[in-house]
Amino acid sequence: MPGELILLVDDEPNIIQLARLYLEKESFQVKFVSDGRAALQAIERERPALVVLDLMLPEIDGWEVCRRLRAQGNNIPILMLTARDEDVDKIVGLELGADDYLTKPFNPRELAARVKAILRRSASGARPEKTPIYIGDLMIDPASREATVKGKPIDLRTQEFDLLLTLVEHRGMVLTREKLLEKAWGYEYYGGTRTVDVHVGHLRRKLSGSDVHIETVTGVGYKLVV
Repeated sequence: MPGELILLVDDEPNIIQLARLYLEKESFQVKFVSDGRAALQAIERERPALVVLDLMLPEIDGWEVCRRLRAQGNNIPILMLTARDEDVDKIVGLELGADDYLTKPFNPRELAARVKAILRRSASGARPEKTPIYIGDLMIDPASREATVKGKPIDLRTQEFDLLLTLVEHRGMVLTREKLLEKAWGYEYYGGTRTVDVHVGHLRRKLSGSDVHIETVTGVGYKLVV
């Protein structure tokens, strides 16, 4: 993970300078651009390990950058930055395929922690010591990172798989959003759990038709039940 290239996409020089300083302290290589069109070009040219992507950008905004990448089948990890603390911004970005978000102003140490956690998840790959888990008509294989419902594969992105595996490994138990962030995202609770709700929504759609479902425990969190 140290030495990997991070692409910063933001049109605020002070944000770039601060983020670059803390990411380079963690031994990452850092390049930056200031608009969405340049971001798409840099991603294709440089092949960074992760993109820190501001939403409010010149030329092409961050939502459209994210949409185009996912439409092309590019699953590069994306950490969104949004200047407005509005759920709709975060939800739209996550629905388009971003892996996580931070609201400006942010703690640069938290940015570095999020980047490392996302890369750690992306690089985790197989868990050869784990055998496939069967629950109802769902099979999830940590080694191959594949899941099926009634024998048919379901298409899961990296974070969706990690969240489903966490719920399966704790089936029947109620997990708070903070606990899910810790176990499935790999970092401590920093005050924002909306990303958990959005990813749970994704999983529910992909598990539709299964006899396994994710139940909301009001005021507490989620649990997987048959």
